[in-house]
Amino acid sequence: MELKGQAAIVTGGASGLGAATARALAAAGAKVAVFDINEAGAASVAKDIGGVGIACDVASADGAKAGIEKAKAAHGAARILVNCAGVGPAKRIVGRDGPQPLEDFERVIRINLIGTFNMMRLVAADMQTVAPFADGERGVIVSTASVAAFEGQIGQAAYASSKGGVAALTMPAARELSQFGIRVLAIAPGIFGTPMLTALPQETQDSLGASVPFPKRLGRPSEYAALVLHCVHNGYLNGEVIRLDGALRMAPR
Repeated sequence: MELKGQAAIVTGGASGLGAATARALAAAGAKVAVFDINEAGAASVAKDIGGVGIACDVASADGAKAGIEKAKAAHGAARILVNCAGVGPAKRIVGRDGPQPLEDFERVIRINLIGTFNMMRLVAADMQTVAPFADGERGVIVSTASVAAFEGQIGQAAYASSKGGVAALTMPAARELSQFGIRVLAIAPGIFGTPMLTALPQETQDSLGASVPFPKRLGRPSEYAALVLHCVHNGYLNGEVIRLDGALRMAPR
């Protein structure tokens, strides 16, 4: 799909992978709606790229629907959805204070997995109504999994479960939505230089980067964004979870 002039929605767009993706899509000519629970952050990125910023809890049925309606009023029905909204707190199943509170696990699943599905179902419903291109394609959905979906570390039970769900969702969604000319993909990033990691001491960042076989550094959000653009452009990519990790395989801890 050619990006120029197409409406796109990026969740988690106020920072990190989402912000880099929103900027890359806009630079390629897309009309971008930046969704984030952080209203000021979404507005700031949207102002920079000439898009629209929308405060949204992606896991809320009503909230997501209202956000999508605002984006549609500004740009028309989205042909591109990139799900970057997510959280990644670390907590053991049973720690020093006893079992992990169930609400902590539920929160991660709600935002990372249910939020992804919620946005997918609502945006896909709109995508089905737009006119297809000459090749029959109507839209592309790219979600964010993680290498933790495959090699979750100690303390990542909730995060790995949520991202494993995103990975497992990709194929059945691609199969179901193929009848409407909608492709569904996921990217599984390794260790990336997002605000959560760049806030760590430089020594810690360097140590994490050194664990990557090659290149021995943290991934750059711009590299994630570049892969999103390729996923949109390459019409034969569908139903795949693509690792973007410098050949990293996570150790137990």
